[in-house]
Formats: sequence, C-alpha cells, structure tokens
Amino acid sequence: MPSNEAAADGERSGVVPTLLAGIGLESLFDDRETDRGDCDCTLEFEDRTLVVDASNCDGMLAEAPSCRRSVVTALAERDADAIVVRSNGLQYRYDAEAAALLGAAGRFVELFGSRDDGLARDVARDPLGEAATLETRVDAIGDVARESGLLDAVSGVGEYADVFSPRTGLEIAYYFVERAIDDTGRARLTDVRELATGSTARVYERADRLPLYALEVVDLSLSPAERELLVDGYEAIAEGWVDGDRAPSRAVELVSEADEPVDPTLTAILEKHTDGYGVLEDLFADPAVTDVYATSPVTANPLRVECDGVAMETNVHLTEIGAEALASRIRRTSGRAFSRAKPTIDATASLANGRGLRIAGVTDPVADGTGFAFRERSDDRFTLPALVANGTVPPAVAGFLSVAIERNAAALIAGTRGAGKTTLLGTLLYEVTPDTRTVLIEDTPELPVAALQSVGRDVQALRTGTGDGPEISPADALRTALRLGDGALVVGEIRGEEAAVLYEAMRVGANANAVLGTIHGDGASAVYERVVSDLGVEPSSFAATDLVVTVQSYRTGEGRSRRVARVEEVLGDGEDVRFEPLYELEGSEAAPTGRIDRGESRFVNAIAGPTEAYADVRETIADRTDAMRALAEDGRVSPDDVAAAYADRG
Repeated sequence: MPSNEAAADGERSGVVPTLLAGIGLESLFDDRETDRGDCDCTLEFEDRTLVVDASNCDGMLAEAPSCRRSVVTALAERDADAIVVRSNGLQYRYDAEAAALLGAAGRFVELFGSRDDGLARDVARDPLGEAATLETRVDAIGDVARESGLLDAVSGVGEYADVFSPRTGLEIAYYFVERAIDDTGRARLTDVRELATGSTARVYERADRLPLYALEVVDLSLSPAERELLVDGYEAIAEGWVDGDRAPSRAVELVSEADEPVDPTLTAILEKHTDGYGVLEDLFADPAVTDVYATSPVTANPLRVECDGVAMETNVHLTEIGAEALASRIRRTSGRAFSRAKPTIDATASLANGRGLRIAGVTDPVADGTGFAFRERSDDRFTLPALVANGTVPPAVAGFLSVAIERNAAALIAGTRGAGKTTLLGTLLYEVTPDTRTVLIEDTPELPVAALQSVGRDVQALRTGTGDGPEISPADALRTALRLGDGALVVGEIRGEEAAVLYEAMRVGANANAVLGTIHGDGASAVYERVVSDLGVEPSSFAATDLVVTVQSYRTGEGRSRRVARVEEVLGDGEDVRFEPLYELEGSEAAPTGRIDRGESRFVNAIAGPTEAYADVRETIADRTDAMRALAEDGRVSPDDVAAAYADRG
C-alpha cells in the first residue's frame, strides 16, 4: 500500500483540485505543472520497449515526477513490456513490474480523457500517491481507476523504489546488470575475483537457488565525463572517422581534445564493445569460467556460467539488440548463414585475451528469439606431456598412447560433453611421426592445426558442413581426405554419415596409418551401441577399431577436473565384438590392469615390428612412460619442447 506521506501528497494534489473544480475554481491549479518544471526527455518505441532519452533530464523514474509523467503520457497511447532510460552515458532498464505500473497509469489517463486535466496530470506524475485517494472513491473516477488496472498495479507497493530498481548498463553496450544483491540474508559471499579486464566478480551461495556470479563491470565505475568520451569515441568509430587496429585508442584521442595520454582503461572498454565480444570478455577473463549460456529470450533470462565446474546464475542480461549484434558478428567472422532459413550455427571465435570459444547458436523459428552457448576451446598449447603434468593423463597411460599412435592405431576418444575429448585428441596428434602426412576433417575448427604445423607436422585440414553453400558434406570430405595422401586420418567428431565411410575405409585397409576421432559415449560399450545401432555401421567394420579411450569430467574440492578413465582394446571379429580394459580407474586415476604385462593384449602383439617380440613392445611402452614423466617433471611440455624431444626418437 502507498505510504502515509504519499497518501497525504495524493490528498493534497488529488482531492483539493477536485473539490475546487466542483465550485468552478479549477483554474487556480491549471498552471501547477509549469511551476513544477517540465521534462526534457524524448521518447520513442522500439518494438515493445519504450526508450527514453534523458540526456537533458534526471531520468530516474523513482525520483523524477516530470519524467514519470512523460513516460505515462507515452504509455497512454501504446503499451510497452519494458522501459529503457538513457542518461549520462548509462542506460537503465525497467522491466515488467515498473512497466505495468506506469502502463496502468497510462491507461487511466487514456480512459479518464479530458474530464479533469489536473487530476490526469497528477496521476501521470505520481500514480502511487494518487492511487491512495482513488481507491477510496466510489464514483466514476474510482471506476476508471479500477478499470485501468491502476489500483491492482500499486497494490502492495510502499514506495517507488520497491518497483523502480533498474538494471544498469553502459549506453554503448548490449547488456544490463542487476546491481542489487539479495538482501534477505540468504545470499552468502564466498569468493571475490579480480579480473584482468578491471571488473570484479563476487560469488554468492544462496539457500534456495543456484549460486550467484555477480559481476561488477568496470564500465559502470566511470565518471560521467569518461562515459561521455566513450559514447563520442564509439560514434567516431561507427561513423568511420577512425579505423584500423588502433581505432579505439585513436577514437578516444580524437574526442578527448586533451594533451594528456589516453587512459588505457577507456581504450580497453571501448575496444571491448567495438572489436571484442562485450561483457563476454569480462566473464571469460575469469580462468575458472568455461561456459557461458545466453538463453532466449535473453532479456527474461540472466546469463549463466559454469565456473569451476559449478553452474551459476549471473546478474547480467543481454539485450535483444545485443543478441542480434552477436549473431551478426558470428555470421561475419565464420562466413556461415544464421537466420530463419538456417536457424542454427556452430562456429568459433577468439576473445581479446586470446581464449578461443566454440559458439553454438539458435534463433527463430526453432527458438523464442536468439540464444547462444559459448564454450572455451581446447588449448592449442596442450601436449601429451602437458596433460601428464596437470594430472589429466597418468604417465603410464601417456606412454602407452604415445606408442600406440606412433604405430598407427585406430582409436576413438570417447566421453560426454565437456569431458575433454578434443583436447586429448589434439595432444595425440603430436605423437604422429613428423614424416607422416595427416589429413584432418572438422566442421568447426578446434584442433591445433597451426600449432602442429609450426613444429613441422604435415597437417592438411578440411572444413565440412551440411552441404549448404560452398561447404562439402562430411562423407565427401572423408572421400577427399583418402585421396589427399597416404597418412593419418583424423575426424574431429564422428556423429553422422561419415561414420560408415570411415569404417569401410578402415575395414578394407584404404588407410594403413593412424585413424583417430572423437565420439560421444561413456566407455567402449556405449560407443559400440552408438556406432552400430545409431550410425548404422556393421559390427564387422567396427571391429577395425583398435582402442577406445574414455575421458571424463569430474568435480574435486577445487572445482572441475578432467581425466582419462579407461583405455579398452577391441577384440573379436564379425558379430562377436568385445572389449578388454588395458587401463581403468583405480582410485582417482587410470592404472594398468595387468593385461599388457601378462602378455594378453592382442593390440600390443599386433603393433610389434617384423623383428620385434611382444616383450620388446612392452619395453618400448615402459621407456616411453619414463620419457613422458621426465618431460612433465622438467616442465618441457610446450609444442616446441615436445617436438625437440621427439626428434631423438629412433
């Protein structure tokens, strides 16, 4: 209910003028609006959003009656789902509850008409205060108050601050931040992270909801003068007054008209919102954040992150225009269609801090608006010794896989989403000998092609698609790959028609070198079901697989980690396919099952050279294990270090 003070104000501004009108003295109050000052806001509708330019006005709807009146007057003619006020380089978004209250006041003004211009103006300026008087009326005016929904809209509202608590964002940006944190006592601060962008993240545990990842964006710490420079610099870039690699800093220099050096913080913020990916740059500046989700409709759903393996809700919302701007940028950089005619996209991007992202997007008509999943890409710097050093792969497993790939194994890397399949596959490509040509097939570039080529590996990449436009289908790419050279064949992800072609090639021996790929599945049995039952590969063809390596994501006290969980060899022919583990989890890491040491591994026996015995291969694996351990312990894990160490191999 309205406060006593608001009720008193309403009585003074509503009842008295009405009584005077009844005795013909209403003209005494006709000039009251002029006395109180007019609003200089300009307003326009963008779809269902009322945009208020308050550059020359206060603009804070909780505190500025004149601005409220301007908004209510506009809403008397047209409804809005949200109100955005732009003032001094910032923008404030008022969503459903605030829009509903002022919209109800607008309907009152529309229905009330010209019966009492003074009362209509007062309702527009102070709907909460006037409602205290209107709800007691049983005449035609009271009927209008009820019919317009004004009385329902103010029910339970004590003061404007209860409703008008806007989300805030930089005017040149495409996000809004909820700056108020749950004050009920159920939010407990557990971590504070200072980010390289200058922003700060605070993590709160909440009793009845997901943890909150609250971002304090550096953009909102600027002074009005600094925000003005950013807006002017943004316009300078948009108008083409400056361009090139240093456009943000040159734009700030141009508009500042000062002899002093440009503040690097201003340049970084402007660069983030022109050349970068906006607030995503802040979120992914946290090394613990691996995924960011923008769920459509984006204005109704806050961004979510996965941080240290834990799903969290953020206090950040994208705008509709922001989602469309991201879609446009992704179309431009990937060269792929993304529209109603092709409403899904899979692409990659690189952030200003060098982190690579894989982007999946959906839009109308398959979704209610545009939504995205942003996920960190595997690090090009990872090698097999690096995974030993960080605990993902035990030395014994690394030694075995190194020998297996070097000796042309046909292996699948399996795991669930986010388990690290692509990362492990990328590291195994360094184990292919330098004299072996590798043809690599991906629909979205994720494997470290450039890094491999930089250390002397002969890698030819092919990009596939769905057959739309200039791209070729995975099956056609695979047939092309088999003609591009006799060497290793790598399929980034096996998930469709290419599976049958790949396995047929393996079965008939069209490729006598290593064949590697990733596939979704938890363990060899699950992979077999997927390949045979879902993808239609004959069991006899699947038997051409030598190994299935399963990786796994799991949680620790420090967050999310990844590990190799099992290495299984494929046995049998025809319909009789079975699996035997060579390494499996023992405690927290994979350990040898003893099958190799007992001389029972058919795969180890098969990779022995013409002059080698089984024991010789087993000794080679042991030596390689020691070498992997030594490289990891010495910190020689970069691609250059690993390539130099591998040059000594026979």
